[in-house]
Amino acid sequence: MVTNTVLASRHVDEFRKIVGEQYVLIDEESLQHYSHDETEDLHYLPEVVIKPRTAQEISAIMKICNKAKIPVTPRGAGTGLSGGALPHLGGVLLSMERMNSILEIDERNLQVTTEPAVITEVLQNTVREKNLFYPPDPGSRGSCFIGGNISENSGGPKAVKYGVVKDYVLNLELVLPDGEIIWTGANVLKNATGYNLTQLVVGSEGTLGIVTKIVLRLIPHPKHDLLMLVPFKSAENACAAVGAIFRAGYTPSALEFMERDALEWVSQFVSGSTIKIEEEVQAHLLVEVDGNDVDVLAKEIEGIAEIIQGFDCGEILFADNAQQKAELWKLRRRVAEAVRANSIYKEEDTVVPRAELPVLLKGVKDIGKRYGFHSVCYGHAGDGNLHVNIIKGDLTDEQWNGSLKDGIREIFALVKELGGTLSGEHGVGLVQKEYMNIVFNETQIRLMREIKKIFDPNNILNAGKIFDI
Repeated sequence: MVTNTVLASRHVDEFRKIVGEQYVLIDEESLQHYSHDETEDLHYLPEVVIKPRTAQEISAIMKICNKAKIPVTPRGAGTGLSGGALPHLGGVLLSMERMNSILEIDERNLQVTTEPAVITEVLQNTVREKNLFYPPDPGSRGSCFIGGNISENSGGPKAVKYGVVKDYVLNLELVLPDGEIIWTGANVLKNATGYNLTQLVVGSEGTLGIVTKIVLRLIPHPKHDLLMLVPFKSAENACAAVGAIFRAGYTPSALEFMERDALEWVSQFVSGSTIKIEEEVQAHLLVEVDGNDVDVLAKEIEGIAEIIQGFDCGEILFADNAQQKAELWKLRRRVAEAVRANSIYKEEDTVVPRAELPVLLKGVKDIGKRYGFHSVCYGHAGDGNLHVNIIKGDLTDEQWNGSLKDGIREIFALVKELGGTLSGEHGVGLVQKEYMNIVFNETQIRLMREIKKIFDPNNILNAGKIFDI
């Protein structure tokens, strides 16, 4: 692995010549600002922060760093939850924030070309003006960058019907660690020409190259949606209802799970919330359907409600208007923020086949009892993606930093046993890499390491993320 490298003043001078003095930061306040993301309470200071504007500037920077073997950490909006943008080896923090233009919306071919620092929700709203739809919508869509979404192969509530980021990426402009600039594919819907470099880069967490342009496919925007919030007396029953909905032939556009604590905490966190949680309720499902025929959607939501009645649910709240829909979605999207505000926590991004969700949830609670931790669970139940937030609460620092890891390892072992894996959308980064041997054998990890070495033989780009070389 690359070790911490102290930058020479001549390197800083060269960076200033490339991007301009105001975009090379070495003051303590700036270094502190870029030393953390949303991953727990981790901080690592870079030695210099650089804010390039073009692929050519990044290329010039990478040539210098590759020659001198200076670690480089690419960073988007800093909303990551796995430590992928943390400069734990020092070196250069490459902030992509100035590359923030939507370059072209091709209405004829339903495509958009964008730079990586465009905020996801801004991209969605911009194409919506042309009645087009980019579905992937991570919880931080109002602040996260589309480039970061590429790095983590982000999902979100709409993934259950529409898929995740990888399902919309057609082509990428990529700066390699040695500074060479390439395109990974073609702006076409089908491509059987050689290895699929585009999909290899998606989800690679910034370890193979730096994405500087992105071509995404779009679809027509659905005209209508209906939404309901369903309370359950049992969290496991709520999870069990999920599989039954799909087996009955329905595909909601969103199907979200929130444990009681999750909804209680976020209701207190969000001012003006009017959601009342009955004493016996232990969990909720938020169910949405969308499409172009409102009568068809009404039949679908009624059919789903009928299925759910068989799982001991309470009175269903149907959102009657746009304001109610917005309130319910605001609560769901701000759960993570509410958990962070309530306590020190660790978030594990588990994913299993959706029919196994009840077993996973019960297992998480049983493991928590054995190790003495409380967990708050929520997530994208429709695609089996459960976010397990482990709350520090009364745990001692020794437990929190010691034996808790054994409990987390047991959770991931259960996930593997159920046919799942470590992360559905947050990535591995720094915080999950020690658990990679639970889901991958030596051969699989060796192949990943060899791919990394081909792209980055000097191991300078986001080194030490996902696995060590």
